[in-house]
Amino acid sequence: MTRAFARLGNTTSLKSGIHPFPGQPVHNLILGGLPRREREAVAAKLQFIEFPTHCVLNEIAGPIRYGYFIDSGLASILNVTSEGKSVEVGLTGKEGFVGLPLIVGFDTSPTRAVTQIAGTAFRVSARDLKSLFRDCPQLLKLLHRYSQEFALQITQVAACNRLHRVDQRLARWFLMSQDRLGGSSFLLTQEFLSHMLGTRRASVTTAAGVLHKAGFITYRRGKVTIEDRAGLEKAACGCYASLTRQLKQWRGKPR
Repeated sequence: MTRAFARLGNTTSLKSGIHPFPGQPVHNLILGGLPRREREAVAAKLQFIEFPTHCVLNEIAGPIRYGYFIDSGLASILNVTSEGKSVEVGLTGKEGFVGLPLIVGFDTSPTRAVTQIAGTAFRVSARDLKSLFRDCPQLLKLLHRYSQEFALQITQVAACNRLHRVDQRLARWFLMSQDRLGGSSFLLTQEFLSHMLGTRRASVTTAAGVLHKAGFITYRRGKVTIEDRAGLEKAACGCYASLTRQLKQWRGKPR
């Protein structure tokens, strides 16, 4: 485990509430796409939780005890090397689900899932999720579709991390985060961003300075504000546009 994650909490520290769902809004796109019968069946197995920042949801090589339908906030999926170094390979927000190996019967995680912006999620035990698949074919279909979206994201991010400048990658990362969070401001430290992008903190400082000087963002005391979305899109590498274009095409297909 890297130094940056040494103080991370675990799932036992998550606060839980009542919620699911009657009369309450559901922002998660997978749950929101279920027919009424399946939605009611799934709701009976869910626990509504609030998660802080820097909380490990699933650990690399560890058992996956729960899956998480993210409803707000943001989780990073990290690849961790044998030396303990980590780099982000994907982001999950309200469009997705943490714990994808469960949908094909695997019960351990090849990656670390860490919450990087506090929020909420609907948690389901691995055992309950498996039982739901028998009676909820649309749930299983939507999870499989999301797994393809996430695989696409991983391949695009891998190419991006290898081929493009840090300021281009940082712009792409800010855009992807805003897509999942909404709003224009979020809290992120440069140390955390350096681990997300797999680069030195000094490189993140320089890259953020480039975007700030251009008027695309402001960055003060860990608070990032996107001031010019269109400008940020131009500053990003082509990976963001390519990824967005493919996802839009896929999501336009009937469910």
